[in-house]
Amino acid sequence: MNVLKKIDSFVESFASWFLIFAVSGMLSLAILNIVLRWFSVTLLWVEPLIRHLVFLSAFMGGTIATGRKTHIGIDILGKYFESKKMMNAHAWIGRIIALVSFFTLVVLIKAGIDFVSVEAQYGKVVFLGIHGKYLVSIIPFGLTLIAYRFFYLFVSSWTKEPTNA
Repeated sequence: MNVLKKIDSFVESFASWFLIFAVSGMLSLAILNIVLRWFSVTLLWVEPLIRHLVFLSAFMGGTIATGRKTHIGIDILGKYFESKKMMNAHAWIGRIIALVSFFTLVVLIKAGIDFVSVEAQYGKVVFLGIHGKYLVSIIPFGLTLIAYRFFYLFVSSWTKEPTNA
């Protein structure tokens, strides 16, 4: 359990630092692009890079939110059990949600990997010599991080240790 907790802490830290880096990079590149337009200079690679950083940032934000249990969810039963002080039932709802989310993400990761292989076969260089397969690999990478966080939430729900929430 201690190993899983360390991996979860690493994933949280990685996602947080990458999110800071990505948002800073997006802001800097956008400002650079605006300033260069004043001098009639256009860097064609800036806007696609910013788009992909936004895409990656969404996955990093989802990773952080999942670990903190603040991800988007409709938890009517969980809130009901919590309000009635039925904490055992509330814990079971959380476990079921985490497990179903994990297995759903496993299916999506497989679909993402298939998409990357199709892009590798039929794709092309998008910008700065970067092939599209590397850019779309953001999808299975981000989904894998989120899936791990759901897996960890499920496993840690069986211990007395509090999770990151």
